[in-house]
Amino acid sequence: MDKKFNFELPHRKGVKPKTTPSNPHMQLDQQPEDRELVDKLMAWAFSLAYISKEYSKISVPGAQAMCMSQNKKCTHCNAFMIENEFAHFHPVPDGSIHLGLPLNDAKYVIEKGWGELHPIAKRGYLPLNFIMVYAPRNEEEVLVIKKIIFRSYQFARGHFKD
Repeated sequence: MDKKFNFELPHRKGVKPKTTPSNPHMQLDQQPEDRELVDKLMAWAFSLAYISKEYSKISVPGAQAMCMSQNKKCTHCNAFMIENEFAHFHPVPDGSIHLGLPLNDAKYVIEKGWGELHPIAKRGYLPLNFIMVYAPRNEEEVLVIKKIIFRSYQFARGHFKD
C-alpha cells in the first residue's frame, strides 16, 4: 500500500449485489433506501479539484461522469475510460459507480467485496483495472467508497502507477 494515502478497506458486509452480466453493466439490487446517500457522495466527488461534472460519454443516459481537467490528467496511465472520464455514477435506481484504479487496487477492492470487474474489461475492451463499485447502503459505506473514489482520482492525476 502507498504510504501517502491509507487505502485499507474493511470487508463489505453481506452478499454481493446482483448485477447485469453485460452492457449496460448495472447493479440490480441492494441500492440505498435513501438516495441522499448517493447524492451526498456525488456532491463530494464533484467538489474535488480539477473535476468537471459531465454526462458520461460511454454509460447509460443520465450517468454523471467525473472528468479530469486536461492539463491535470495523467498522460501515462490506464485511468481513463474515454477521453478525460475516469469515473461515472449510474442514475436512479442504480447508484453504482464505474471507475479506474491501479490494477492491484482494483483487485483489492474486488477481494474486499466492494466491487467487481466490468464485463467489458473481462472481454478485453477495457483494461482489467476498470471496475464497478457497488452503491452505498449506509453512511459507513459512503466513507469507504469515498476512499475508493479518491484513490481513482489520485490515479487519474498520475499519483500512482499501474
